[in-house]
Amino acid sequence: MSLVDIINADIKTAMLAKEKEKLEAIRAVKSALLLAQTSGDAVTEDSEIKLLQKLVKQRREAAEIYTTQNRPDLAQVENFQADIINKYLPAQMSEDELRAIVKRIVGETGATSVKDMGKVMGAATKELAGKADNKTISIIIKEFLGA
Repeated sequence: MSLVDIINADIKTAMLAKEKEKLEAIRAVKSALLLAQTSGDAVTEDSEIKLLQKLVKQRREAAEIYTTQNRPDLAQVENFQADIINKYLPAQMSEDELRAIVKRIVGETGATSVKDMGKVMGAATKELAGKADNKTISIIIKEFLGA
């Protein structure tokens, strides 16, 4: 079952259950997917994952801004939507699993200092696409390279 089919089924379920907030988040995903499809580029599973990650990141950043602006009501809405969208992403790896993979990649690339960060980051993001966010990957790489 494709992501679009899952989204459509979830929209129907949310409508029947009258879950307005959940429906709003799912419709945002459908809108973004339709926009990506009509842009002319082929929508692959990788591009769907990147799109969903982007939507979650946007919601989390908006919630952070609302929190700093003392608007917890709006921050709560953004966090709720981010949580709903996050359910469509593949399961995220634990930090221990990430550390093991990053350690292996650092060894394979022969990185020794922060100057090699780009080389390691490129290999890590390619291998860990959709399984971990780039911010976490970056932090772990910096720990290994002594930054």
